Amino acid sequence: MCTDVVIRSYRTLGIDLQKAVHEDMARHFTAYPLKRIWGLDRPDPNIDHRRVPNLRVFFARNGEQLPISECGDTYRAGDLVTWMLPGNLPHIGIVSLNVSPDGKRRLIVHNIGAGPKLEDVLFQYRITGHYRYGSNGTAGQPEASQPQTETLPYTGEPS
Repeated sequence: MCTDVVIRSYRTLGIDLQKAVHEDMARHFTAYPLKRIWGLDRPDPNIDHRRVPNLRVFFARNGEQLPISECGDTYRAGDLVTWMLPGNLPHIGIVSLNVSPDGKRRLIVHNIGAGPKLEDVLFQYRITGHYRYGSNGTAGQPEASQPQTETLPYTGEPS
């Protein structure tokens, strides 16, 4: 699943998104689309973090929601991007350090059904969200006494 790439990548940074999403949903249930989309009356810690609409709400509430742009330069390595695939299927991926062959945009780490891939798909689908979260500049910052290096959510290693 595409959400697994995001959850496992953040886990390598010591950020437990499964727990964080559940706790935010438990405190702010009405902010999430659970009732509207799935007809649920309460959060489910086993699945809620694996739903792109929930992650969109979580990142907007707890990270930084950025403008959607058609300019590749506005997407930094470590940013999260959501799309709507054909058939109204929500999707999420992580912007990587690698750039496209023409140098105009960064490649995306995502899983669209064949395992995690690094591909040039940033503008292939309709973008529905652009977020920054965790060690990439928002929530989950290291303490001031710790060295501050830019650590990206995806290490390139399988989890």
